[in-house]
Amino acid sequence: MIYLNFSDLSEEAQNRLLENSKKDVERKFGNVIRKYAKEHCANFEIMIEEEALRNLYRYTYVFNI
Repeated sequence: MIYLNFSDLSEEAQNRLLENSKKDVERKFGNVIRKYAKEHCANFEIMIEEEALRNLYRYTYVFNI
C-alpha cells in the first residue's frame, strides 16, 4: 500500500477532490458558515473553500497497486 496526502496527488485529482469536499462541507456546515459570514461581513464562498481545503488535509489517501 502507498500512503499519500492531498498535496501528493495530481492537480487534476486535487481539483476533483476539492469540488467534492466543497459540496460535502456546504452540506454539513453550510448554514453555520453562511450565518457566520453574514454576521461578520465575510465572503461565504471563500470560507467554504478554506474549510474544504482543511477538510481534505484531514484524510489519508490509500491506494492499492
